[in-house]
Amino acid sequence: MDVSMTLWAVTILGLAALIGADFFIGRKPHDVSVKEAGIWTIVWIVLAVLFGLGLLVFGNSQASGEFFAGYVTEKSLSVDNLFVFVLIMAKFAVPSHLQQRVLLVGVVIALVLRTIFIAAGAAIIASFSWVFYLFGAFLIYTAWKLIQEARADEDEEDWEENRLLKTVEKKFGVADRYHGTKLFIVNNGKRVLTPLMVVMLAIGTTDILFALDSIPAIFGLTQDPYIVFTANAFALMGLRQLYFLIGGLLKKLVHLSYGLSVILGFIGVKLVLHALHESGVHVPEITIPFSLAFIGGVLVITTITSLIASKRQAQREAAEAAEIPAAPEDTPKDSVEA
Repeated sequence: MDVSMTLWAVTILGLAALIGADFFIGRKPHDVSVKEAGIWTIVWIVLAVLFGLGLLVFGNSQASGEFFAGYVTEKSLSVDNLFVFVLIMAKFAVPSHLQQRVLLVGVVIALVLRTIFIAAGAAIIASFSWVFYLFGAFLIYTAWKLIQEARADEDEEDWEENRLLKTVEKKFGVADRYHGTKLFIVNNGKRVLTPLMVVMLAIGTTDILFALDSIPAIFGLTQDPYIVFTANAFALMGLRQLYFLIGGLLKKLVHLSYGLSVILGFIGVKLVLHALHESGVHVPEITIPFSLAFIGGVLVITTITSLIASKRQAQREAAEAAEIPAAPEDTPKDSVEA
C-alpha cells in the first residue's frame, strides 16, 4: 500500500487527537465501572472497524484484510499482557481510582516504544530478507515455550522490576506514598518520583518484552509499516478499557496460552514459507483471508473451552468443599460442682 507523508501525518494527528480525547474524558481519577469500560471498549473496536473499512474503500482489500488480521492478533496478545498489568498494579498497591490514569499514560509510553520497534523492524526487513527466517523461528520457539509453561501450570505469581526501572528509582528517589495524580514531589528539598510515576514507567517499559513476540507476529501478516503501526495503535489504545472490563474474567481464560501458542506457531510457519518463497523456492503461501479466519477461529475455540474448563473446575471445588465435614463444635465443659 502506497502511503504518502501526508497520510502518515494525518493518521498520527488523528490518533493523537483520540488519545487526547481519551485523556480529557478520564482526566478526573475515578473507579471505572464495568458499564463505562464496556461502552468505551465498544467505541474503540468500532473505530478500529471503521478504519479497516476505510482502508477497503480508499485502499484495497489486501490492505484491509491485513489490518484486521493484525489488529485481531495484537488484541489477543494484549489480553495475555493484562495478566502482567494486574501483577504490577498489585505490586505497587495502586489505588483503584488511579489505575485508569496509570494505564492511559503507560499505554502511551508503550505506543511510543513500539513505534521505534516497528521502524527498526521495517528497516531490517527492507535490507535483509533472511530476517523472515529469524522471525519465523523465534515465533515457533515462543509458541513452544508457551505450551511448556501452560502444561507445567507455572502461573507467574510475582513481578520483578526491570533494571531500567531500578536505575531510575535509585537516581531520582521515590516518595513513600501516593500523592494523588502528581508524578513528582519535593521531599526535603529534593525532587523525587511518586509511586504513580514509577508504576507508569513499569507498565510502559514492560511492554518492551511483549513487543518481542507481537511485532514479529504482525510482520508475519503484513510487511506494510503503516498497517503494522495502525493495528498496534488501535489494539493498544483500547487496552485500558479492556483491563477494567475483563479483569475479573482473566483467571477464567485458562486455555489462553494454548490459543496464543497456536496463533504464534501458525504465523511463524507463515513467515518461514514466505521467506522460502522470497528465496525462489516454490512453496504454498498462506493468504490473509485464511490467516484471519484461522486466528479468529482459534480465539473463539480457546474462549469457549476456557469457560467450560473454568466452570467445571468451580463445580469440582464446590463439590469437594461440600464433602468436607464441618468442624465439631467445642464440647461445653462440665460445670464444676461446688
